[in-house]
Amino acid sequence: LYNALRSIHDDSVFVGEISQLWPELPLLANLRCGLWYSPRFESTCYFKSTDGHTNNWSFNTSRLNLHVALLAGQKGGCIIVDSTRKGKRFPDSMSKTIPIWTCVFNRAIVNHRSSMQNHDERAEGVSSDNHESETSDQHAENTRLASHEWDSSLHLPLWVSKTERASIEERLEGWTKELEASGADIASLASCLKKPIRPLWISQKTVIWLNEVPDHSSWDFTPIILVSASSSTGVIQHRTTSEFSWNYIPGAGDDEESWARGLSPDLFWKNVYDIINSGPDTCNQKVANMVEKDRVYRAQRGQNAPQVTLKPPKLLNSTSDPSCVEPVLSSDNLDIKNDIQFCDDDSTVYWLGTTNIAVGTALAAANTTCVDCVLNCGRENFSACHLNTESYLHLPIVDSKFDRFSLRNNLASAVNFARLNLRKGKTLLVFCQNGEDISVCVCLAILTALFDDIGTFDDGKSFSATHISKWDMRRRLVFLCKFAVKARPSRGNLKQVYSFLGGGRPSSHTPSTPSTM
Repeated sequence: LYNALRSIHDDSVFVGEISQLWPELPLLANLRCGLWYSPRFESTCYFKSTDGHTNNWSFNTSRLNLHVALLAGQKGGCIIVDSTRKGKRFPDSMSKTIPIWTCVFNRAIVNHRSSMQNHDERAEGVSSDNHESETSDQHAENTRLASHEWDSSLHLPLWVSKTERASIEERLEGWTKELEASGADIASLASCLKKPIRPLWISQKTVIWLNEVPDHSSWDFTPIILVSASSSTGVIQHRTTSEFSWNYIPGAGDDEESWARGLSPDLFWKNVYDIINSGPDTCNQKVANMVEKDRVYRAQRGQNAPQVTLKPPKLLNSTSDPSCVEPVLSSDNLDIKNDIQFCDDDSTVYWLGTTNIAVGTALAAANTTCVDCVLNCGRENFSACHLNTESYLHLPIVDSKFDRFSLRNNLASAVNFARLNLRKGKTLLVFCQNGEDISVCVCLAILTALFDDIGTFDDGKSFSATHISKWDMRRRLVFLCKFAVKARPSRGNLKQVYSFLGGGRPSSHTPSTPSTM
């Protein structure tokens, strides 16, 4: 644990230095690994490395990250932080996923502007056949110039092979059409971005002359600066300071379930110096104290606070000796200091346009009294003193990793509860623990089942009149993610939503196998 946290702390110094080169640009963390490498992020994004793996390239409309492009347009660019353990300088999310994303967005903007220009010229009309010919020729020339001036070419790092580049370029046109068909707000993007977006790559091996750092506004593109936080050695390095010896781990922030022991990035950075100065010998107990006290702190405030249990390590000797087994965290035997800084979970509520529906976290639900009714999709019940029994519903839904049908079997109840309250013009808050997955999928089902294409409540009339396709559901998801920028619905849960919407309502007996999305 100490090796991982010390490695993260050392790499964060590099991230801080790069962010200070362009202090006007917002710093974003690519979830989840990147979130460990700075105490101050303006926002987060979600670009998956699997979308950039060789022969698995993808542009996923479920992860449009439209807010990143809009933020870059408003601020003149942005800096995205991520890391990798695989010994490469950059994760595939930065080498290929984000370059594909920037190229597809640029192409869609070019198409949109050409379409708007063509529409304006048709509206003006023509007075003669000759004039028609001249206008047509001029439009073609304007379109060519617009495409030339707005760089929509694919920008990949030098280490991506020519063969792989060619394979990606063959798919760009199809991905652009998918983006345009998804219902994404390309018009807002085109008006916000003054220059095309383009990735730049910076790692710990990048040579930067501090007296020659260019002003980002001087570039002829909007920079998406991709910072790979860790050293690219790919092997664990033994390091020694005046106080402790420890092992440097590249990309230590990755796969936090395997090492973090319940510690979150927020809690780590609020207590970073206490943890780092504790040294390797006492770090585990120090973190255990912090995690447990933070859990108790949140539990006392009615927030979600599950008990953290650590599995005992595999032992070479007999496990019959109880002294060889690491104890379960318990507040009864912890030496908890009073100077621990507690972490505050995200209490943001995202209103989905004018639908009267909001999505948020458990903490958001605990702190929000401005809604008429609440749909709780988390495991634990929720005390809502200001709500009566008709305005509160608890559906203990678990993730698809634990139950492949939990979400699907509860969607009928969720939609019926929403219908009864939305008919009366009431506002509805749907929440789960993190506000990113299950609650998002429930909102998606409600939007699809009860609203029309433009987001107007019609009590399910359009849903009853049409057969929902995966593209219909994706368009609703794009609409939802436009407002809930932290939405990260899992593939397994989205499959259950599509199975419910496309295959009818789940029966009370054993459910059928979900449809393939």
